[in-house]
Amino acid sequence: MANFLQAIHTAINNNITDVASFYRSRNKINAVGDALEAFVKDIFANTLNETNENTKNDVYEKVFSYSGNPNNPPDLMLINRGDAIEVKKIDAERKQIALNSSYPSAKLFSDSPMITTTCRNCENWDERDIIYIIGSINKTANKLTLLWFVYGDCYAASKEVYERIRTTIASGLLSIPEVEFSDTNELGRVNKVDPLGITHLRIRGMWNIEHPSKVYSYLNIKHLPNKTLRLFALVRESKYQSFPLEDRERLETSVNSNFSITDVQIKLPDNPVKLVPAKLITYQI
Repeated sequence: MANFLQAIHTAINNNITDVASFYRSRNKINAVGDALEAFVKDIFANTLNETNENTKNDVYEKVFSYSGNPNNPPDLMLINRGDAIEVKKIDAERKQIALNSSYPSAKLFSDSPMITTTCRNCENWDERDIIYIIGSINKTANKLTLLWFVYGDCYAASKEVYERIRTTIASGLLSIPEVEFSDTNELGRVNKVDPLGITHLRIRGMWNIEHPSKVYSYLNIKHLPNKTLRLFALVRESKYQSFPLEDRERLETSVNSNFSITDVQIKLPDNPVKLVPAKLITYQI
């Protein structure tokens, strides 16, 4: 079954320094953001070098149980209750990432109001690990220059932390007298604001999260400025050890001057004074 370690192995063994140019030459994808999404899909499906679209689609069906839309997380889910994948694109290397109406997730839950019915019903599942994949695009050069893979439980607090804020705000809005509200997955919707009853107000949460390069600056990660593409990945040690031994060994034997796997201690998102062991994967070419 496809997994995170296999995807990283595929990425580092194909030595694609310019993701956008790679897809322009093969699939006529012009936008760097679209190329990033295609790259993510192809490294998990191991279809980077497959040029026949029908064959690719057949492989995608065997690898992914769900492929989403820009308005609802996640973008992809691996089959057989595998990891969920959320891809984010930004136009600066350390810019905050806009999550829009969905707060960050340590895990993805099937009862989340932010996911679609199709996502909820694509398989029998309750929760999944989620990988945030964040691509930084140099708009001047029209290139992907920095790529981060980070598991949600390394990055986000438990959902109760965010739900408390969201529900408190929503409850406060509902307490406003003489205002007509309607049911919504957003923070609130006020109907008939004006005397004619023709104006409505949607109240949405717009969540942002700091870039991993800033969040994990305490790890003193070496960003090599002379490299064309830099890839970093962070996964808890317990998750890393849960992958098949053959996938771990294959990745570990790939270590070279451009690629490394380092044992690190990261701050627990729910309690930053506690540290948890993790693997930092670095690939800079």
